[in-house]
Amino acid sequence: MAQPTKLRAALESISGAEDLAELALDMRWSWSHASDELWGRIDPELWEITHNPWAVFQTASPTKLKQLLNEKSFREEVDRLRANQLRESDAATGSDSATWLQKVQPSSKLKTVAYFSMEFGLSEALPIYSGGLGNVAGDQLKSASDLGIPVIGVGLLYQQGYFRQVIGADGSQRAVYPYNDPSQLPILPLRDSTGEWLRIRVQLPGYAVWLRTWEARVGRVRLLLLDSNDPANPPAYRGMTSELYGGGTEMRLQQEIILGIIGYRMLHTLGIRPDVCHLNEGHAGFAVWERARVFMEETGLPFDVALLATRAGNLFTTHTPVDAGIDRFPAYLIEHYLREYSANLHVKVDDLLAMGRANPDDPNEPFNMAYLGIRGCGAVNGVSQLHTQVSRKMFSNLFPRWPVTEVPVACVTNGVHVPSWDSSESDALWHQACGSDRWRQDLDELETQVRFISDDELWKMRCANRVHLVDAVRTRNKRQEGAIGTWSATGHKGTNIFDPNTLTLGFARRFTTYKRPNLLLHNPERLIRILTNPNHPVQLVVAGKAHPEDREGQRMIQEWVQFSRWQEVQGRVVFLSDYDISLAEQLVQGVDVWINTPRRPWEACGTSGMKVLVNGGLNLSSLDG
Repeated sequence: MAQPTKLRAALESISGAEDLAELALDMRWSWSHASDELWGRIDPELWEITHNPWAVFQTASPTKLKQLLNEKSFREEVDRLRANQLRESDAATGSDSATWLQKVQPSSKLKTVAYFSMEFGLSEALPIYSGGLGNVAGDQLKSASDLGIPVIGVGLLYQQGYFRQVIGADGSQRAVYPYNDPSQLPILPLRDSTGEWLRIRVQLPGYAVWLRTWEARVGRVRLLLLDSNDPANPPAYRGMTSELYGGGTEMRLQQEIILGIIGYRMLHTLGIRPDVCHLNEGHAGFAVWERARVFMEETGLPFDVALLATRAGNLFTTHTPVDAGIDRFPAYLIEHYLREYSANLHVKVDDLLAMGRANPDDPNEPFNMAYLGIRGCGAVNGVSQLHTQVSRKMFSNLFPRWPVTEVPVACVTNGVHVPSWDSSESDALWHQACGSDRWRQDLDELETQVRFISDDELWKMRCANRVHLVDAVRTRNKRQEGAIGTWSATGHKGTNIFDPNTLTLGFARRFTTYKRPNLLLHNPERLIRILTNPNHPVQLVVAGKAHPEDREGQRMIQEWVQFSRWQEVQGRVVFLSDYDISLAEQLVQGVDVWINTPRRPWEACGTSGMKVLVNGGLNLSSLDG
């Protein structure tokens, strides 16, 4: 077996291999598919399964890579893509290749925005997300890259991430946690100025632990990640970043300390001084303390002054429309983990606890991370008009005697990164009508240009998208039913499940009570009549996960799986397991109607419906988000 050093030496000796590696490590491929053919030529099967260029590159033998790079057409394509990559990265101010930001604000003094988030949904190749919050974060990094906005993402690298879903023969959900092998993820160790792997030492109660750092490249944007799985750590601490939203209250607090405090410390160690710290939800709230602490060190000012001075550069975005969804920690845990930290700030632990309480004098009130975000940031925003109204009511207790309409929560409606979610057919149609740079320019003229597209062209695009979805549904359903032994029992054959010429509805999201995922089953007989109408038949694809601790959500999943096996609707309703970014792409591209049934006003912004509109589908939802 070849040794790793010999393998590296072999790759270094191959002309063009370094350029291929640079392309594989730049996650621009998650929305720009210009290099897809290259990776398919290296390993068609692995590429089809993973859509992870770095895994394809890492798996290929030096002999195979050398052979391909010696082929004139392959090498010319690598050179062309690498030149485009360098040109995008080095857009010059005032030139034709200047970015959107450079064009509209050529004198902008904004140097760095640090974007802190518990999860980033960029691609299935980097599974460090769970759902909507991560998808928004990932889309915002991609948009920042396209527009030339100087953003650096800060997050965590999870050894297992969010759970993967397996559906049993009885329709029950089972959670599994596959290991994320860092060597197969499109990331590299983050190096300091001497070339040494940057590891940050942190003192926790009883132990000092090391946190490793990693870097993912998202076009022009960097995403820096921390993980605790360092061999120098005691076993009990190596798993602090093992799961996303798992492991209980104490693990969640450990992770949020790492994200906010150590995340900001990592930036400081690298010499990065962000102008703005954007906290994507309250998970990153501790960053406001660390930013103030660094300011104290540099100026000698006390904590309260440092907090006031740095607060103006902090922005807090709340996505949570329900009070129960906000992280809270018991006071004793905060005291246990942050007593020494408070001593370094020269403040009492009670003074820190007060920033996370509605009533600072109530020792029994838990510590609320959203309260910390609001008090530590100069600006707060919700993610839609209605959600902003909800947020003002949620946080009105922090602003006694203020009219609710004047509670300082602004509105910045979320959007989606269109190139990540449009199908190849949709992209070709928008390109024909609106040009290649349509999403990076002024959008005012797009509506007029889209209106010139004929109904026939739109319908042709919709039909092509639906065909792709039906193929994917048949493949995935056969695979999951075969895995649990129910394929033959249902009597299906791959050719008669779903119809590419039938109106296709989609419902896919997190299964939790307020989203009412089983509202369509309220009257199953009526639903059966709609699905089986001989003149206007309908088919429905359903997907979604319930948190492993959410028993009611799991019960609703089981109800849908069992309904899909009723004789009357077999072949017309399918529940697809393990809802992830890859499946989400197929669904939003292929369904004709996207159904959303949340309890008003608990849907924060409804970005999934926007992704369907990008592909010519319809979004059927409550007047929410």
